Amino acid sequence: MANDVCVGTLYVLMKRQILFLCSGNYYRSRFAEILFNHLAQENELAWRAQSRGIVAQWSRNPGPLSSAALAGLRARNISPDVMRYPMQLMETDLARAERIIAMYEAEHRPMLRAYFPQWENKTEFWRIPDLDEMNSENALARLEQNVRALTLALAPAKLFL
Repeated sequence: MANDVCVGTLYVLMKRQILFLCSGNYYRSRFAEILFNHLAQENELAWRAQSRGIVAQWSRNPGPLSSAALAGLRARNISPDVMRYPMQLMETDLARAERIIAMYEAEHRPMLRAYFPQWENKTEFWRIPDLDEMNSENALARLEQNVRALTLALAPAKLFL
């Protein structure tokens, strides 16, 4: 019961952690995080997502969240709880996560190999390329499909108190 906390004789289940990764933590991983958390809350899943950028410290993003990601969320009637700025991936983020999902293998596997080699083979890779390879409408639709499939797969892990 690694995710359980004992309070007296009552065990309280802690939410399990998913970590979405992309390069700058500005577009794809943030969309995935916000959408996943919305669906997880809606479906009472015992999971919570966070997102980070593998090289976020080198990104020159003009604000906290990509306008494409924000428009995609609004089109799905989801508004972000918090408009935080992109966050750099740290070893502790990887260690806390039960599942790690990077957006695009061709782009992110080499980055993980270079900066976090021990986590490369513990990471799942989706096929969601950046804007230079796929427009945001198609990328976000594919990302939504993947996130919805993930929430369905995790449904048996609901939190029951």
